[in-house]
Amino acid sequence: MRGLRQREGLTRLVETNGRVSRGEQVVVVTDTAMEDLADEVAAGATARGGKVTICSMPARDYDGQEPPESVAVAMLEADVIFSPVSRSITHTRAMRAALDRGARAILMTAYNDDVLGSAALIETDFEAQADVCRRLGESFTDGRTVHLTSPRGTDLRFSIEGRRANVLTNIPDPGELAPVPDIEVNVVPAEESAEGILVADASVPYLGIGVLERPVECVVRGGFITSLTGGDQADVLRAHLESHANRNCFNVAELGVGLNPNARLTGNMLDDEGVLGTIHIGIGTSHTLGGAVVAPTHYDLLMWEPTIKVDGRTVQRNREILV
Repeated sequence: MRGLRQREGLTRLVETNGRVSRGEQVVVVTDTAMEDLADEVAAGATARGGKVTICSMPARDYDGQEPPESVAVAMLEADVIFSPVSRSITHTRAMRAALDRGARAILMTAYNDDVLGSAALIETDFEAQADVCRRLGESFTDGRTVHLTSPRGTDLRFSIEGRRANVLTNIPDPGELAPVPDIEVNVVPAEESAEGILVADASVPYLGIGVLERPVECVVRGGFITSLTGGDQADVLRAHLESHANRNCFNVAELGVGLNPNARLTGNMLDDEGVLGTIHIGIGTSHTLGGAVVAPTHYDLLMWEPTIKVDGRTVQRNREILV
């Protein structure tokens, strides 16, 4: 049985983040490794009056692999989707199609008791953070160019002209994602526009890599990573990307800004990507976020102490959001 704090986290997911209401179609997508948690989410949604369907599938082989067709079809009928899965289905065509039909998605990749009982989930006032999220989102949506730097050597430029930012307040409206408790704002660089150096020194919360022992250094040319170095953890990432034999796995797909003041770096994706004072560069597919690139994978590389300039104006300096 879950502890008191974990049960409180489950209640917040269903009531505060998912806002499940009577009569709504709720689809809980899970895999065989996380069915117990899926059952608890389903029970909470049922208690709120939701009409709940649980879709269980074999665990995906890697993050970003499409769910089975039967699961994708069920997702299309959902008002609310919860995804307690061991491998992410966020950046899939199935998720994009469900969002386009108006679903609200509560993403629960690799959830465990630590996440369920975390301050980032239980103690964060998500409504209170929404305003700064929207202001930063407007800066990205209205902007044309981004210049990203960091003390460890990141110096990356790209275009965001014509892109609409994704504002992930964790209280999603129809058609929106909520990677709870990862409050973030992200934007997709224009294809083939990214140029420069990317140095991730915080984490790569995928593939068992987690918190970085050594920085991962990437050279970016024409929107793609052309060199990826930095020790054993970088070798794991590079080998996995190369195993797909698909250049799009190296596409610079996203700039994401963590905005949860209670999040802490743990090596878990939904903790790490919300940490205030970090940003992440997503690589691989950008389709789910509003880009044009479809790849077999989407992974995020996190760095500390970023400075972001949009059209020459500083919008973030380390933990300060200056909009």
